Amino acid sequence: MALDFVATYKVLVLGDSNVGKTCIVHRYCDEKYYETYISTIGIDFKQKLINLDGVPIKLQIWDTAGQERFRTLTTAYYRGAMGILLMYDVTNLESYNNLSYWLRNIQENASPDVVKVLAGNKCECSATQRMVDKERGEKIAENFDMPFFEVSCKCNINIEEAFLALARKIREQRERRGDNFDNDDKPQDKKSPGSNGLGGTFSLGSLSEGNRCSC
Repeated sequence: MALDFVATYKVLVLGDSNVGKTCIVHRYCDEKYYETYISTIGIDFKQKLINLDGVPIKLQIWDTAGQERFRTLTTAYYRGAMGILLMYDVTNLESYNNLSYWLRNIQENASPDVVKVLAGNKCECSATQRMVDKERGEKIAENFDMPFFEVSCKCNINIEEAFLALARKIREQRERRGDNFDNDDKPQDKKSPGSNGLGGTFSLGSLSEGNRCSC
């Protein structure tokens, strides 16, 4: 039996390679954490039905490749996004410094109405491993009017909170625009490419790195 929902929110997960984008999608959608990983090539796609303050909403979550050679490809998906979860790794200063690149890309390619949440992953790390203080994440989030969370895919810290904050901001944006719960968002017989209900995935390919998960 098909599950009923009143709207579909399309979400992109962006950030440098190895900041934990795939891990956060699997942790949230599948409630699983993998010690080994397959590096994303192009785009991966998952869906999750959530209860947003008593209203059933379908999140369509697109996990993008962070490698530079795929960035032209993934920018094609920006325009249809309603929300963006932008990630960096608190143990990797370069991933934090590159937030300016991702924010510029969002400004150039995404809808002007897109909402954003910033997430600093691997907050469970030791003090000696941490390269980016929490205050620096809070500062850039404040400058760009983004909610901010330090998260841990490994320890399941603030994962659901970050996605729910993004969903609420999408709902608020839609209400301001007066198009809350359009008919176009109601369940359709047609499915997105690769979708098989709530747990479907769509990928342009994957390449095993044979590495330990750096999520």
